Amino acid sequence: MSSASSVTEPAAGQPATPLAAISCDIFCAVIDNFGDIGVCWRLARQLADEHGWQVRVFVDDLHAFQKLCPSLALDRARQTIGAIVVEHWHEPSHAGDTVEVADVVIEAFACELPSIYVAAMAQCERTPVWLNLEYLSAEDWVADFHLRPSPHPRYPLTKTFFFPGLGPGTGGVLKERQLDAARAAFEASPDARQAWWLNATGQPPPPAEVTVISLFAYENLAVDSLLEQWRDSATPVVLLVPEGRISGAIARFFGLPSFAAGSHATLGSLSAHALAFTEQPGYDALLWASDVNFVRGEDSFVRAQWAAKPFIWHIYPQADDAHLPKLDAALAHYARSLPDDTRAALARFWHAWNGAGRPDWTEFQRHYPALKLRAAEWAGELTQVGDLAGNLALFAKTQLK
Repeated sequence: MSSASSVTEPAAGQPATPLAAISCDIFCAVIDNFGDIGVCWRLARQLADEHGWQVRVFVDDLHAFQKLCPSLALDRARQTIGAIVVEHWHEPSHAGDTVEVADVVIEAFACELPSIYVAAMAQCERTPVWLNLEYLSAEDWVADFHLRPSPHPRYPLTKTFFFPGLGPGTGGVLKERQLDAARAAFEASPDARQAWWLNATGQPPPPAEVTVISLFAYENLAVDSLLEQWRDSATPVVLLVPEGRISGAIARFFGLPSFAAGSHATLGSLSAHALAFTEQPGYDALLWASDVNFVRGEDSFVRAQWAAKPFIWHIYPQADDAHLPKLDAALAHYARSLPDDTRAALARFWHAWNGAGRPDWTEFQRHYPALKLRAAEWAGELTQVGDLAGNLALFAKTQLK
């Protein structure tokens, strides 16, 4: 791994010297389409850009990664994007052409490090900080397990569990330092909004009376009902749909063979635009340009909270409905200060979008003013938990000896 120019390159199997910038390896196995690499890539860029770390990302699916990072080459075993080294990881035994152990080793979402890499970690003169970055959960138990150590059964190594979360005592969620300023600048600039709309849809921004909705979701049985309600709405609705797993349902509703990027369709009060899949910074602008955001998985769920707009979460479905307690835990945090009727309406809508009932758009609209106020208030509350990258960097520094 490359090191700062003022220090010598660390020997294979050894972490960088204390004078070097902190080196970090992030291992990511892509399971949930873009969610896993989305979180890892955002974390990698933030550790490099804001904390000056030398970051290397091991990822096993370059095709999924390229959707978020178009400059990524699919045929290269090792490449540098910005200041970050990207290794095409052939798990489970692969650890690069030579085993170079970083100061901080992040095992994302229990993906399991290569055995050769773990053995090399055990040989290091200065023990690396080994973190298991877990999936985000708002459940109460997360604070109890955050930073809990797990000694290795054979080596003198300890892995520490690092849990993202929405409440105190957790690792928080990712947020770049300049994000609030960027959002405020976008919202305050008619020129920026105009440019975004023209680039994304080929059309100028709609009038103020139009409800703009972004729709990023897994396949969803409730989507036809919502599309019908938007079609029959008393006020116009503009739907912005990033190309993806929900695109087939949109195409069927409009009677089209497909709904690929650049497509546009109108029925009744509903107009829909299919958007090209965008790199991460572009997705934030989509959230800012919308009045309501439908999001899925982990990364877009977090970005919707920072967008400070009402949102609906399509949580990643698990067997035996194991995901539903996580959905309710997030609602408990997010909706806790809402009036009882608004909180109940939001819960009904979230549950319906996640398979339990029929979403009622008219009811949701009736509570929109309160939901809009709460969205802005919640973004401020979540900031108090701390940024995940900053929390992780601070913890790692206390552990490096």
